[in-house]
Amino acid sequence: MKLVTKYIVDIGLFISFLLVTVTGVIKFKSFLAIFGVAINYSEIPIRVLSRIHDWAGIAMALLVLIHLILNWDWIVCTTRNLFGKKK
Repeated sequence: MKLVTKYIVDIGLFISFLLVTVTGVIKFKSFLAIFGVAINYSEIPIRVLSRIHDWAGIAMALLVLIHLILNWDWIVCTTRNLFGKKK
């Protein structure tokens, strides 16, 4: 069951990451201009885009927290192995 939960959380993280990245790049006019991409912003529903960006960011933050909780034992064990006392 924990494996399925981790899988679902990771898929959710991936989807929210894509949404935040794509909407963020579209909203960041200067970034697109650097690469010579021209977008007609009068045709893009910026309010909707911003709402998707904001909610996907909140979802990503919550999923990162859940991901850390589910993997906490591994994080602690790996940290001890890397920085623990050498015998």
